[in-house]
Amino acid sequence: MKVEILTTPSCVNCSVVERMLDEMGVSYDVIDVTEKPEYLEKYPIYTAPGVVIDGKLEFTGVPSKKKLAEKVKLPAR
Repeated sequence: MKVEILTTPSCVNCSVVERMLDEMGVSYDVIDVTEKPEYLEKYPIYTAPGVVIDGKLEFTGVPSKKKLAEKVKLPAR
């Protein structure tokens, strides 16, 4: 599974999503869309962060921890 967080400089909500993934033990790549605008062509997000899982834009903004865990297919604890 590949998880990417589409972010912008000084995005507070992005760090919230990163912290949730860290707590879940999920590895991810952080992509600054101001440095890689081609990501905006592929994933037209209007609110950061965008959460891309296996090439599919799953969330824009901050998802609930439960929904994020479901999408990254973590076993229920």
